[in-house]
Amino acid sequence: MKIDPYGHKERYKKWREDVEQTGISGISKYNSNLILQYLDDMYYGLNVSIASIKGGRSPSRLNTLRGKMVFFCEKFNEMYELNKITAIDEIQLHKLFSVMRKGELLTKRGKRFTSTGDYVKVFKAFWHWHMKINRKKGTEIIDITEDLDSREDKPKWVYLDEKQVKLLCGQAKHKYKVLMMFLIDTGIRAPTELMNIKISDLYNDCKEVNIRDEISKTFGRKIKLMLASDLIKNFIEDEELQEEDYLFQISPTVVNRYLQRLALKVFGDETSLAGEKYSNLTMYDFRHIACCYWLPRYKSESALKYRFGWKKSDKIHYYSEMLGMSDTIADEDMFIDTTKTELEQKLAKSDTEKEVLQERVSVLEGQMEKILDMIEDGKGLV
Repeated sequence: MKIDPYGHKERYKKWREDVEQTGISGISKYNSNLILQYLDDMYYGLNVSIASIKGGRSPSRLNTLRGKMVFFCEKFNEMYELNKITAIDEIQLHKLFSVMRKGELLTKRGKRFTSTGDYVKVFKAFWHWHMKINRKKGTEIIDITEDLDSREDKPKWVYLDEKQVKLLCGQAKHKYKVLMMFLIDTGIRAPTELMNIKISDLYNDCKEVNIRDEISKTFGRKIKLMLASDLIKNFIEDEELQEEDYLFQISPTVVNRYLQRLALKVFGDETSLAGEKYSNLTMYDFRHIACCYWLPRYKSESALKYRFGWKKSDKIHYYSEMLGMSDTIADEDMFIDTTKTELEQKLAKSDTEKEVLQERVSVLEGQMEKILDMIEDGKGLV
C-alpha cells in the first residue's frame, strides 16, 4: 500500500461525495455541473489535450484542479458578473492573469499570488478540454488561451551550503540528522517518495536504495548511498526496524516545524541565497540543496537526472539555480581532442629528434677523444 502523506485520495473522495447531490457551493449550477464533468473526465483520462500526458489524473492533481476551477468561477463572477465560466472572453481572461501577476489581486490571506503560471496552465487545460468535447458535438470553440503567459513563477527556497548543512546536522536530534543526510544523499522527493521507502528497499548493506516505480512521480530508480549509508544502517538497528517497516515513519507537518525551529536557532531569521528565510526551511528544500551538492560531482547530466528522477534537463537549473557552482576549468581543458593529438605528436617527434642529437654528440665526443689521444701520442714521439 502506498502512503498518501497529505490524504489527497480521501479528501477528494469525501469532497466528491459531498457535492454529488447538492453541487459545488458558491458557484452557479452551470459551472458546478461543468466542473464535475471535467473532473470526472480527468479522473478517467478522457478528452485530454493531444499535448498532455495520457491517463487518469492523481487525487493530488484532482484536488488542485477543483480548487483552481472554483477560484476561476468566483473571480469571473466578481470581476465580470459572469455565471458561466465558458462565457469569458480573451481580453477578460488576460486581464485576470495580469492583475494576479502584478499583485493587484491578492489571495484570501491577503498575499500576492506566487504561482500565476500554474493557474494559467490549469485554465488552458480546462479550455482545451472544453474545445475538444464541443468539437465532438460538431461545434468549434475558439482558443482564447493561445497567447496566455504560462511561465513559471519561480518560488523562493532555502539554500544551504555544505558547511551550513554540517552545522545544522550537528545541532539536530539524531533521528533528524539521519533524515536530513538521507534527503541530501538521495535527492528523494519528500514526503511522497520518502515516506514510502521500506527497509526492504535497501540493498548491499544499506549502500543502495531502490525507489520503486509505484511510489515515484516519474520513474523508479536504484541509486547508491554515498553519504548516509552508515547512519541509515545504525538507525535501522537502533530502531529495531524489520523488512516491511517504513524507514521514516514521520508526520511531514511535525518534521517541517522542527526543521524551521532548528534553522531559526542556528541561522537566525536571515534570508538564504535562494531568497527564502532560513526559518522557513522544509523537507522540500533539501531536494534543492541536494541538487546543488550533486551537480558539480556528476560528470554526466543524464546520470544526475536519473538520480533525481527527472525526465527533462531544465529541472537541473530549476532546482539548483547554479548556487554553489564554481569555475573548474584547467589549462589542459582548453585543448580540444584533435589539438591535443597534434601536440602529443609534436612532442613525440621532438623527443625523437633530441635522442638522435644526443647520439650524434656522443659519437663526436668519442671521435674527439681518439684525436686527442693521437695528438698526445704524437707529442711523445717528438
